[in-house]
Amino acid sequence: MTGIELDEGPDAGMAWHFGQPLSEQRSMIAGQGAVQLASREVFSVTGDERLSWLHSLTSQALGSLQPGEGADALVLSPTGQIIHGFGLVDDGSVAWCWTEPGGRDALLAWLESMKFWTPVELAVRDDLRLWWLGRDVALPDEVVVARPGAVAGGVQVLLPAGVEVGATAEVGQWAHEATRIAEGVPRIGLDTDEKTLPNELGLYGTALDKGCYPGQETVARVHTLGRPPRRLIRLLFDGDLPQPGAPISLGDRVVGRVGTVAQHHELGPLGLGLVKRSVPVDATLDVGGIAAAQEALVDPEVGEHFRPKL
Repeated sequence: MTGIELDEGPDAGMAWHFGQPLSEQRSMIAGQGAVQLASREVFSVTGDERLSWLHSLTSQALGSLQPGEGADALVLSPTGQIIHGFGLVDDGSVAWCWTEPGGRDALLAWLESMKFWTPVELAVRDDLRLWWLGRDVALPDEVVVARPGAVAGGVQVLLPAGVEVGATAEVGQWAHEATRIAEGVPRIGLDTDEKTLPNELGLYGTALDKGCYPGQETVARVHTLGRPPRRLIRLLFDGDLPQPGAPISLGDRVVGRVGTVAQHHELGPLGLGLVKRSVPVDATLDVGGIAAAQEALVDPEVGEHFRPKL
């Protein structure tokens, strides 16, 4: 069956659904189906020092990653803001990586500038596509690498372009987005902006127990002594879905912005947003004229739990 394609947005050209979007979500949760995430941009890193090199540059602990293990990692500014984000899985000789749409070129340019004398090689891999497979779906023989632990307990796999997956259910982007949002997993660049700190996302893609990397001082200080300026929330809308990027208001004051949104098969219309830490966790918010309840995904007082009690 031919899917209904998205004609705009970061995932334009991808199948939004195959005629039964809510049923497709139930298939995902049941461990069935396959979703082509071909809008993600793939690259590889090779060389014996690839993991230690990536470890030194990012917020994630990658130095001891074992073959078949995956992670999400961030590149931060010196003051801790997220500049780049990517997912990866290592197969023992190659680190296979992917970014959100439009994120690869700038990340690769920055990584190239940080090679110096490190014996690593970076390569664009437009010959590969990222897929999500349900946990009960057999891996195709053509799989290049697989990373477990994806949304709904599924697996992310890289396949050669043109290879199709013979899954028991056709699943579109709508189902994947709704499930991801319900699980509180942000997409870097879509649910974040140029000011976002990892702490505001619940330390997504960030390891606290590793050595120095750009932005580490800010991350550690906010975690142990301070409070994140903003916090990620899940929004439950009363009625229609707002436009991504719509302002979030409390009374007559703008307190944040909404990121990705989707219709969930059980929770109804929902989305992810970033709001100021000072917003009461039980406040009803307004998003582009639509009332929204909020569910806290990040503790606004996280720093209080780590301060010494005198």
